[in-house]
Amino acid sequence: MGEEIKRPQFGNRLLENVDEVFKHNAWDNVQWDSEQEKAAQEKIKLNSHITFTEDTLKDLDINADKHWDEFYDIHQNRFFKDRHWLFTEFPELAPDYNSAPCRVYPNGETNETKIPNNTSPASKRFIFEIGCGVGNTIFPILQYSQDPNLFVYGCDFSSKAVKIMKENELYDTKRCEVFVLDATNQDWDVPFEENSVDIIVLIFVLSAIDPTKMPGVIQNIFKYLKPGGLVVFRDYGQYDLAQLRFKKGRCISENFYARGDKTMVYFFTQEEISSLFKKAGFLEEQNLIDRRLQVNRGKKLTMYRIWIQAKYRKPLQ
Repeated sequence: MGEEIKRPQFGNRLLENVDEVFKHNAWDNVQWDSEQEKAAQEKIKLNSHITFTEDTLKDLDINADKHWDEFYDIHQNRFFKDRHWLFTEFPELAPDYNSAPCRVYPNGETNETKIPNNTSPASKRFIFEIGCGVGNTIFPILQYSQDPNLFVYGCDFSSKAVKIMKENELYDTKRCEVFVLDATNQDWDVPFEENSVDIIVLIFVLSAIDPTKMPGVIQNIFKYLKPGGLVVFRDYGQYDLAQLRFKKGRCISENFYARGDKTMVYFFTQEEISSLFKKAGFLEEQNLIDRRLQVNRGKKLTMYRIWIQAKYRKPLQ
């Protein structure tokens, strides 16, 4: 037996001396003081005044797919970077890939997940990503996992995004299938059975959905996951830089905004995520705030990012 390779730890870059802030491009687990929190609350209060007309609000909702089509028409596959950090945050997505650094959290939590006893290494494994876009999550999964039993499904409600993904040379119909789906529909038209998916991926996608429609999405996720299946979730947290940057007149409802291109974004609290999933019947395995300080060393700018990361398990019974 060869010696086990110890993976490097990720999450240890802590800013202990503010004078060194421009020494690196990013700092992990950055805590806010009360003044910073208060300043963020004031900014949110300023940009939360709702000025949209009923007709505009209706357009944002009814034509959400068209607005995302226009987004991908403009940006094609150039806007989002491939998410190679996925396996640090969610090692379950490619368990046979052991070169990603281990994630370290300030409260001592680990990213290790207990595999339920209804799976075996040789069985067929299905991953389903909701809001797959142009493949920035699916392609890295296929690239880093060589498991012949893995098959990845993806959906997006932008037909343009699905078309762009299918034209990518990395798209392999033997290993993945993507299709158009509005996940807010009550009934899903999907190419797999209920209780059949091992992992469902929600990465920066639930935030694009009207908050009133989120419970229905979570209920359908529960329906299609197999007993013991896992949801991995990462999305915008309240007071993230993106929320603080909104100007007056972009607010749809509390913590919910329309960007200039008419795509929408919601900013979550941990409690909201916990409530959404637990009410649908899920067991909570992880729910944490990832506070990252990103630095533009050239322009001497600091940018505080806040993301919520979570894992929810469908009970075996």
